[in-house]
Amino acid sequence: MSRIIRRLTVAAATAATAVLFTAVPAAAHVEVESDDAQALAENAELAFTAESESATAGIAQIRVVLPKGIAPSDVTYGKGPEGWKFTATDDGYTVKGAALKVGADAEYSVVVRQLPDVKELAFKTLQTYGDGKVDRWIELDESGDDGHGHGEGNPAPVLKLKAAAPGAAPVGPSPSASASASATPTAEASGTSPTPQAADTEKDEDDGGLSAGVWVAIAVVLVVAVAVVVVRRRGGARQ
Repeated sequence: MSRIIRRLTVAAATAATAVLFTAVPAAAHVEVESDDAQALAENAELAFTAESESATAGIAQIRVVLPKGIAPSDVTYGKGPEGWKFTATDDGYTVKGAALKVGADAEYSVVVRQLPDVKELAFKTLQTYGDGKVDRWIELDESGDDGHGHGEGNPAPVLKLKAAAPGAAPVGPSPSASASASATPTAEASGTSPTPQAADTEKDEDDGGLSAGVWVAIAVVLVVAVAVVVVRRRGGARQ
């Protein structure tokens, strides 16, 4: 009888342990997906889901560091939790607002002007709760992948891209083209005709640096001087 009881006890413990392990939810993380996940795709909408792993506070802020090839100025806000606001930073952006309900995931989207010509994009993410706790989803594996499937670490969300469509090209002028365009007005300015003031100065220099009015004044002074000399000579002769 005692053997039967012991066997039943062991069986019950084993079953309970199995139930506990199967009931444990998968580790929380941040995911990104897009129907426009293709290199050089324009106005691509990216949807993010930041899963909550706190039992005491709700998510209040998501901060993202953008991957190389996407500038903060190329990203605009799509939609997100009610009342949350989007703010660009030096290296990415933040989306934040009133803390969500405890256990609620934060879902939002952004629109990227154009995705770079790469195979995948990693969006390092800092997830902050209302109580100040921070989940850092910033780790990459050695190949630059997100590390999903390894069952450990805090992997950054990664978006894999299809190859660019035939004929697709980067939008906007290249830096070299912009530099050439900015240099053109300078070259034209250097070749413009002189201003009216400059032309007058050059004309004065051609006349020996004296204008016609000055020459007239000199002539008048000379005439007066000659007249004075003549008058004095006549007066001396009469004496």
